[in-house]
Amino acid sequence: MSNRIRRCPHDLRYTLSPVCPVCGRACRPAHPARFSPQDRYGNYRRAVRRWNTSQ
Repeated sequence: MSNRIRRCPHDLRYTLSPVCPVCGRACRPAHPARFSPQDRYGNYRRAVRRWNTSQ
C-alpha cells in the first residue's frame, strides 16, 4: 500500500487504497504532478489538452 492519499473521481472520497472502498472503482492520486522547469513534454501535453477541449 502506498503512503500517498488517493481520491475516487466518482464519489469524491479520499482513501489510501488504489480502489475505492465504497464504489469499487479505481482511485487517482489527489496531488498534482510535480512541476519541473525542464519539462521536456510540456508542449505536447498542452497541445493534446487543446485538441481534447476543442472537440
